[in-house]
Amino acid sequence: MTAGKPIRACVFDAYGTLFDVHAPAAALAAELGERGGVISGQWRTKQLEYTWLRSLMGHYVDFAQVTADALDYVLGAHGLGDAPIRDRLLSLYNSIAAHPGAAACLQAVRNAGARTGILSNGSPAMLAAAVAAAKLGPLLDYILSADSVRIYKPSPEVYKLAPNAFGVEPREIAFVSANGWDCSGAAAFGFHVIHINRLHQADERLGASPKSHVKDLNEAAALLAPMLS
Repeated sequence: MTAGKPIRACVFDAYGTLFDVHAPAAALAAELGERGGVISGQWRTKQLEYTWLRSLMGHYVDFAQVTADALDYVLGAHGLGDAPIRDRLLSLYNSIAAHPGAAACLQAVRNAGARTGILSNGSPAMLAAAVAAAKLGPLLDYILSADSVRIYKPSPEVYKLAPNAFGVEPREIAFVSANGWDCSGAAAFGFHVIHINRLHQADERLGASPKSHVKDLNEAAALLAPMLS
């Protein structure tokens, strides 16, 4: 590592950061009606809650199961427990749409000379399907899944996967996430954290904060490029 190039790898969260977690419900908006936005938001919240709760309970199941369980909870709460739309939502989640700028951001990082990766709670099969659908595979050196350590972020065991894979120190990794809680976990671990703050969130009060806030992946690329070249 040289003094002028402190960052040697850039690692991205997947769901909410590179991939749009609300795209499945948006694709079925006509069928979900005015409840679609609420259902999508509650699905995401419950999905995250289940990762944290299962980590604390020591009862791991993979992210595909967590995602399905969270959806079942929310659909049941809305009286849609037996609705055929369930399987369609899960199918759309498996090939989830990327946020605008995802490919361009990854390409900019690689053009600047850094290696790239995903570090996600997603199961390997889910991540492989999402990456393939978005055609991001050639732009990624590693796709790292919490499934390999059977616990979810923000456990340090998950963040440790990145320096182990890239063979660098945590401080040499830029970590990009749109999830405030994830940013705090990654910052506490020692990454240089960039928060894609699409929702104008306040910093979490967890004793560790991101270095920078940007509004989207395009701004993240613009911020990262000078750090890498």
